[in-house]
Amino acid sequence: MNQFKGKCQSCGMPVSRAEYWGSEASGTRSEKYCFHCYKNGKFTDPHINVDQMVQKIRGKMVEMYIPSFVASYMANGVRKLDRWNKSGRRDAKAPFTSEQYPD
Repeated sequence: MNQFKGKCQSCGMPVSRAEYWGSEASGTRSEKYCFHCYKNGKFTDPHINVDQMVQKIRGKMVEMYIPSFVASYMANGVRKLDRWNKSGRRDAKAPFTSEQYPD
């Protein structure tokens, strides 16, 4: 994997620069996770579940003035990332509904 391009497999953040990748316990760059999610070989928030991560990412997007319906749709894509998709399936666990993400 090219260290300079990709997306975090925990939160979905696009990673365009090497310094945005997290770090392994050995000090080398992670090839899967960003620095927000992964430092020194450990997740920064190890007890978060996928539903909490979806809400966290949605909230960050709304703070960045992304319309809430777009943020909800995009954040739901987190379910497909490697950290949350242990089965290897690429379909989302649950479809987006407006009741799940009220304004």
